[in-house]
Amino acid sequence: MNNKTKYTNLIKTEAKRLGFLSCGISQAQFLEEEAPRLEKWLNNNMHGKMQYMENHFDKRLDPTKLVEGSKSVVSLLLNYFPSEIQKDTSAPKISKYAYGTDYHFVIKDKLKQLLQFIQDNIGEVAGRAFVDSAPVLDKAWAAKSGLGWIGKHSNLLTQQVGSFYFIAELIIDLALEYDTPTTDHCGTCTACIDACPTQAITEPYVVDGSKCISYFTIELKDNIPSEFKGQFDNWMFGCDVCQDVCPWNRFSKPHNEPLFNPHPELLEMTKKDWEEITEDTFKKVFKKSAVKRTKFSGLTRNIKFLKD
Repeated sequence: MNNKTKYTNLIKTEAKRLGFLSCGISQAQFLEEEAPRLEKWLNNNMHGKMQYMENHFDKRLDPTKLVEGSKSVVSLLLNYFPSEIQKDTSAPKISKYAYGTDYHFVIKDKLKQLLQFIQDNIGEVAGRAFVDSAPVLDKAWAAKSGLGWIGKHSNLLTQQVGSFYFIAELIIDLALEYDTPTTDHCGTCTACIDACPTQAITEPYVVDGSKCISYFTIELKDNIPSEFKGQFDNWMFGCDVCQDVCPWNRFSKPHNEPLFNPHPELLEMTKKDWEEITEDTFKKVFKKSAVKRTKFSGLTRNIKFLKD
């Protein structure tokens, strides 16, 4: 067994031990196919007011510009599918990924452990950990690494576990054995396109971010445009519609990460509780949650938009 194989196996075994669903590896190089797609998406203003998407165009497409001398992109998936969802079906809804502790902290910690393991067991390896807060095209790298294919809703999909998982990367200056992409299994299915409440999936594999409920309820700091009144399907933070209707998510299994378990009060809150939420309750229920991104003022704006 050569060193590349040995090191690759070591990393994948440790990733599994740390609780990651799967691990795939790609060569760190310019993403040729994604470049024109990203450019077109930006030129069509599909990023709305997410100005940060225009920054670091080169870095988004070339990991060697993010991590000098990098040779490998190690892509990792971490399941967040919950075993229970909100009890009151008439209550405003929160995307499942935001039920527990903010994933940035949970995953960053695991990635640091993985990088430390690599350095302890392989030697001097330099690298950086990324959890969707840097200019890295997570889904493109995960697909390139054979972890799934990008579905018509533009999320990564796998036949075994669907799409309810986070994607993260370690970009390192160590050459490893590289995985190959898998095939697309969406077929003629258009469930996600048909179900999108705001018609944000403008064509298969293209999502207009500026029409997405997640964009309106999390990213947009201004008032939500009134023409979208009545189209939010009761989502107050994020939206899971395109994933909920996807046939591959029949295979989703509950996660086993205690930190992703929701605050005990979250699932019990009624429609009335949400409509009367106070800042104290917000701080208590979402103490370590990704929902803090929208702030109390943002969440109450969203709830009011659903109600009016």
